[in-house]
Amino acid sequence: MENAKDLAAKLLYKAPHAADAQPERMAEVQAFCEGYKKFLDQGKTEREAVTYSEQLLKEAGYRPFVRGMQLQPGDKVYYINREKCILASTIGTRPLEDGLHINAAHIDAPRLDLKPMPLYEKDDLALFKTHYYGGIRKYQWVATPLALHGVVYKNDGEKVEIRIGEEAGDPVFCITDLLPHLAADQNKRTLADGVRGEELNILVGSLPFADEEATERIKLYTMQLLNEKYGITERDFIRAEVEAVPAARAADVGFDRGLVGGYAQDDRSCAYTALMAEIECTNPAFTTLCVLTDKEEIGSVGYTGLSSDFMLNYIRKLAACTGADVVEVLEHSRCLSADVSAAYDPTFSDAFEARNSTYVNRGVALIKYTGSRGKGGTNDANAEMMDYAVRMLDKAGVVWQTGELGKVDQGGGGTVALMIASLGVDTVDLGVPVLSMHSPFEVTAKADVYNTYRAFATFAASEV
Repeated sequence: MENAKDLAAKLLYKAPHAADAQPERMAEVQAFCEGYKKFLDQGKTEREAVTYSEQLLKEAGYRPFVRGMQLQPGDKVYYINREKCILASTIGTRPLEDGLHINAAHIDAPRLDLKPMPLYEKDDLALFKTHYYGGIRKYQWVATPLALHGVVYKNDGEKVEIRIGEEAGDPVFCITDLLPHLAADQNKRTLADGVRGEELNILVGSLPFADEEATERIKLYTMQLLNEKYGITERDFIRAEVEAVPAARAADVGFDRGLVGGYAQDDRSCAYTALMAEIECTNPAFTTLCVLTDKEEIGSVGYTGLSSDFMLNYIRKLAACTGADVVEVLEHSRCLSADVSAAYDPTFSDAFEARNSTYVNRGVALIKYTGSRGKGGTNDANAEMMDYAVRMLDKAGVVWQTGELGKVDQGGGGTVALMIASLGVDTVDLGVPVLSMHSPFEVTAKADVYNTYRAFATFAASEV
């Protein structure tokens, strides 16, 4: 008769701590995340993430994809959609009709966008009006250093790139908050309403233009400085795309340096790991497709979101290069929807169901479904796809776990899995657990980031 300890080991399951499961890999974990932190700092907007990703791809020998080009097994190509999405592939040895192995992550993140006419002066201060993008908790964005990133097109058609607040000696910007001594009325607001959208005004100037006869002297001087540096006028903001993001750089968190803190880890933790897995893949059996997409945080809308056909059109053109039937390609493809999960937070444990949550340092999170309440807006991977993923991860020795996005009736969220599955592609979510998700300073475990990379690399190289 088996004793309880042996029987429990055989029948029961608990995801192990990554440091216990694979202590020999912890040096690799640390080294891998140095590149990851650089990716976070270099790509604080979706445009910058595409630019830096293209640089890494070119250094690895990728060529721009051109419709009708001749492709052979082992060839590496990439394609950029409107400067905000990038797709990369390594051509496999098997026919394209056998399917693609797709990793799809998003590179947009919650932020503050400047309004079309942002600059105004009020009571001796110059400020920018903003419109928040994605699901932010507005109170988290006040009284914190901000940087401005983006592009402005001038009247002559020249594109000017803006990146202020990142380098030593740069000015930073901020949204002011009310001092507690005078906050009696503000304190009566709910937390969600504590700072309102129209109060997210960025402080950008305080000194006046030298002519005392001028009107709106502070606004004028601020605009003069922008014109001297970038050659732009106030009217040029109408065709600009400028984002305010946290000025802080990614950093190690904790005495043991086991965590990474930084902006936009949802979902650039999955974007970087998917990209590295793609770059390091050589001679795969199945043609790979790494998709770094835009607009997920607002519903994957527009021509740079996966609700559009930009990924499908790339697959169509890829199929045309080899004479493959695109329907056959899609029906035999598999996708790891590379998106983060909500890590269990003991400080706010009431929002989670502990048995079915993901935790930092227990490895990559395999998520059967997301959505909200009655699984609304989810892909809900079938048992066959879950079996495929579990066997693949176990065989490669990847440390992994599973869970849900908090308690059933607490809220919810979605990923790009729904859009890719709608093409007839077997899809499941897999990614990094994140603490303080959607805040200006999110936190992930280095071991989870590394095991996410190993999961994607295993998938890219899989022969089944």
